[in-house]
Amino acid sequence: MTTQTYLLIALAAVVAVALAFYMYGFRTKLSRSLQWFFGMLRSFTIFVILVLLINPKIIQKNYQPVKPNLVVLTDNSSSVKHLAQEETVTSMVTTVQTHSQLNEKFDINFYTFGNELKNSDSLTFSESQTQINKALQTIAQLYKNHTAPIILISDGNQTLGRDYAFAYGTQKNSVYPIVVGDTTTYNDISVAQINTNRYAYLKNEFPVEIFVSFSGDETITTSFEIRHGNTVLHKEPLSLGPSNTSQIIQTTLPANQVGVQQYTAVVQPLENEKNTDNNRKPFAVEVIDQATNVLIVSAISHPDLGALQRSIASNEQRKVTIATPAEALEIIGEFQLVILYQPTAAFQKVYELVNHTHMNHLLVGGINTDWRFINRIQNNFYRNVTYPKEEIQPHLNTNYSAFSIEDIGFSRFPPLQTSLGNFEINVPFSTLFEQQIQGVAMDTPMLFSFETGATKIAVWDGEGFWKWRAYSYVQNGDFKAFDQFTGNFIQYLSSGKRSSRLEVSHESFYNSTDHISISAQFFDKTYVFDSRAALQIQLTHKETKQNQTLPLVLKNNSYEVNLSGLSPGNYSFSIENQQENISRSGTFQVLDFNIEQQFVNPNFKNLTHLASNSNGEVYFPDKLERLITHLNTSDRYLPIEKSEQKVVPLVDWKSLLFLLVLSLTVEWFTRKYFGLV
Repeated sequence: MTTQTYLLIALAAVVAVALAFYMYGFRTKLSRSLQWFFGMLRSFTIFVILVLLINPKIIQKNYQPVKPNLVVLTDNSSSVKHLAQEETVTSMVTTVQTHSQLNEKFDINFYTFGNELKNSDSLTFSESQTQINKALQTIAQLYKNHTAPIILISDGNQTLGRDYAFAYGTQKNSVYPIVVGDTTTYNDISVAQINTNRYAYLKNEFPVEIFVSFSGDETITTSFEIRHGNTVLHKEPLSLGPSNTSQIIQTTLPANQVGVQQYTAVVQPLENEKNTDNNRKPFAVEVIDQATNVLIVSAISHPDLGALQRSIASNEQRKVTIATPAEALEIIGEFQLVILYQPTAAFQKVYELVNHTHMNHLLVGGINTDWRFINRIQNNFYRNVTYPKEEIQPHLNTNYSAFSIEDIGFSRFPPLQTSLGNFEINVPFSTLFEQQIQGVAMDTPMLFSFETGATKIAVWDGEGFWKWRAYSYVQNGDFKAFDQFTGNFIQYLSSGKRSSRLEVSHESFYNSTDHISISAQFFDKTYVFDSRAALQIQLTHKETKQNQTLPLVLKNNSYEVNLSGLSPGNYSFSIENQQENISRSGTFQVLDFNIEQQFVNPNFKNLTHLASNSNGEVYFPDKLERLITHLNTSDRYLPIEKSEQKVVPLVDWKSLLFLLVLSLTVEWFTRKYFGLV
């Protein structure tokens, strides 16, 4: 309460006594004892009424002890079972659950993780992927305002996400990893990664880049092969050791057959190698036997048009036509890809037709581009156009995922011109180039792509890339490097042209532990997406002839069916609209490849870094009791006394009201008894 409130209460007491004295101590015929009795009752009554009118605020404080949290984060992925550690992990979780001293000191919370974090202590060791970093980051957010050390029971092998060893260093709570698995080093060689394009054209060659890794303390020699069925397409010797733990194999393979062609990269096993599951890895390429027709629509003349035409047409499987917006309206249906070069309001009908028919297209912007028109005619992105023109250079995003790309020296290419402005992109997208001005990153894309349903769209913000093709020739003596880059990009954008009202999207093969889904889009007779279709899939395992029929569920602007958990093998399927006689068929293969079985040892190094960066410590299963003792005796994890402060107005005190009524009642009955009423 404030000083003013105290003064008012004191004044209320003086007034109450004065009024009571006036009523019962001045010109009264009552006996002295009754004067005192009635005076005290009346002064109390008046004082209570005045204090209630003042209504001071009373502060109440409650104190209670709060135990710190203890998070037990357990790896529930199948790699734990592959390393034969499921019994060890289950035993450790049970020990923590039943430890009386630990439960007395901590509020223990149990979580499991694989691909997702779950609030549970139930272990199946069946998760097909492992995201340790995602689990730790989620826990960090849940307990960011609490003391909560983390016991991480895991082999440390992660298959998805950012490197957890260093990403957790800024968090508050310490992590105590318990390393499960045999840390003894064995000689092990594996196919670590394969990079290749998804598509290739018939009678061409496509590049393949394969990373082979080795762990061990001996120098070994073996051989590497790429097989297509029973045919060996490429073979070379490998020599690896402690000082040379990886090797990159780069080669080109012929595309001699149309369709999805499946290959296997194989490293011959070492003598007494413990894990041979990671010595082979399958991959596939879809070989296309048709010319890709590309239409370039432009209302102006520019050197970029010629450079684009020659670069795209350098591959004999592609044909390029240049047309004005008016000419394009008559022929646009014959093309798989439309390039809209610096669109303005003159492109209104062309753009409407492209959007209406969901055609794959590339938008090229520059000085003459009417961005306000583009902002108005589509809603996938918004381009701010308040800045003047500027020269920009590209910064290559090496993590661009749509197709593999080689850095041909883009950072040294001549700058392009555009009117500066930021993009606000409303759909998931992938950036190939980011803008740079005089070496400073602008955090806005120069070239990005995205997919809406089955439609592929790209935006290239910058004119003058004819200089890039010329610069590539000066540096290399030919246009091959730049034309290959352009060709890969055009190949990606032009694939998947819609040929019917029912479009189906799926991969040619999946690993058995992948999320397997097939999506479809159904269009009415005017090629507008129909959200009322009743689609179902009939799926057949080619080897076992086992059939199943499942409905497709509407999800945003497509229909989808989840087929995760299918057994390995070749599958054929047919998706049909039950309301109309329209169907599409396809095939895919589920490969017997489990990424969780690619590990032979726990990742002790990363777990050690994680513990060090979070001010924790690494333990092994046989040292669990030592960890429990540390947690129980550490001064870092003591209970805290939590205070709760409540401000209560005096008028809320029911007991004071009761005393007021009681005082008046006693005075009335006493006066009644003595005949004063």
